[in-house]
Amino acid sequence: MRMAMIAIAGSFGALARYQLSAIIQRRTQSSVPFGTAVVNLVGAFGLGLVLGSDPNPTGPLLMAAGFTGGFTTFSTWMIETARLGILPKLTTRATLNLTVLAIFGVACAALGYHLTS
Repeated sequence: MRMAMIAIAGSFGALARYQLSAIIQRRTQSSVPFGTAVVNLVGAFGLGLVLGSDPNPTGPLLMAAGFTGGFTTFSTWMIETARLGILPKLTTRATLNLTVLAIFGVACAALGYHLTS
């Protein structure tokens, strides 16, 4: 039953990611992947909130791992970074996409964790 709940939560997370990312990308009309950035930062913050809220987070962790696992996307972030800079030469935009999102991702997760712990 636990695995089925994670799978269901993951499918909802994937659907939410697709919708939110598409909406943001359409509104920005940019070649910079803002949709993926927002999704990953929101997901990091949300996971921080869940994990900070319970010192023994087995139940919430399973649901959070399912939803945020489906919601956030490391692989899309990486391929979009590669598209911003033709490998092996990374452009400034690609380098910024990597470093800024990594720093802000950790900050969002830490903030979420701190707010609920």
